[in-house]
Amino acid sequence: MENTLGAFLPLILMLVVFYFLIIRPQQKRQKERMAMLDALKKGDKVITIGGLHGTIVDLNEDQVVLRVNENTKLTFERNAVNVVVNKQEE
Repeated sequence: MENTLGAFLPLILMLVVFYFLIIRPQQKRQKERMAMLDALKKGDKVITIGGLHGTIVDLNEDQVVLRVNENTKLTFERNAVNVVVNKQEE
């Protein structure tokens, strides 16, 4: 019995290390991203995952409308927002 446990100990140790170095930080980043997406509001300056800079002029549960210049408004999925710029500057 001890011999079997000794054989599995390195595998168990690797799984624990894998969890704390890979899985747990990823879950934390995902939770922070979801909080950022939930906190979006009109007037926020954002950058999309495609690198487009714009200001939110309208949003609903699934989509955001960004003004990229005086004449152009583009509609994106809410998940396409990568970062809120004006909150980083504060």
